Amino acid sequence: MTHRLYLSLGSNLGDRKKNLEDAISLINDSVGHVCRVSSFIETEPWGFKSEHSFLNAACMVETALTPEQCLNVTQEIERKLGRTTKSCGSYQDRIIDIDMLSYDDLCIDTPQLTLPHPRMHEREFVMIPLEEITH
Repeated sequence: MTHRLYLSLGSNLGDRKKNLEDAISLINDSVGHVCRVSSFIETEPWGFKSEHSFLNAACMVETALTPEQCLNVTQEIERKLGRTTKSCGSYQDRIIDIDMLSYDDLCIDTPQLTLPHPRMHEREFVMIPLEEITH
């Protein structure tokens, strides 16, 4: 059985476009079939100050993995692409950021994972690409 997973992607260091493309390719290889990808949009950093603007996108993936497996694999993809730390309490520049937005209509609230993403509606850099691939 396949499930519909929506992801948000962002990068503000290095070759941002290549970082997003590489992440999408790895997601397709190890999470599931990437069915839709939004346009890449340039946005200002959110929640912190930086001279580096972001490139953001969203994608829809058909996956057979569980939500927890999807989280583990996307975090491993972040590490493969060079992300060494996750933001804890404060945001910072990053090579790649992959956030799970929703998984089917599931509601999950664990210390490791909250779905749907609790703050996605506050973030235009998430909602604009997401709306592009859901409408």
